[in-house]
Amino acid sequence: MMKPTYLHFKSRHELLRIDPASIVYFEADGNYIDIVTINNMRTTVCVSLAQMQQLLSSTLKEQAGIFVRIGKKHIVNHTYLFQVDYSKQKLVLSDGIRFAFQINIPKESLRKFKELYVATLEAASVR
Repeated sequence: MMKPTYLHFKSRHELLRIDPASIVYFEADGNYIDIVTINNMRTTVCVSLAQMQQLLSSTLKEQAGIFVRIGKKHIVNHTYLFQVDYSKQKLVLSDGIRFAFQINIPKESLRKFKELYVATLEAASVR
């Protein structure tokens, strides 16, 4: 049986342990990131988006592929992708039952994300 992998964040006043599968998205604000989970909890950690990408890659290894950076402010768990709407510049992340989060993202970033996502789907269907 495989041991579950958790993301750990610590500061002077706090220790945080999160199951990556429960993370819907990360939203950056300077050197701080809000982590939003499936149960609608939101917590802030003091790391940049680039540092978060490195942490995900080094901690989760091949599982890190569930997270995709979109633009300058977001890393999303693409397993929760529900809708990409260019005209309204929004991305909806949902499990289809318990939660739905709408994130405003610039059109160009959404376009690049969609192209990457579709290319991944097409590559998977070729195998």
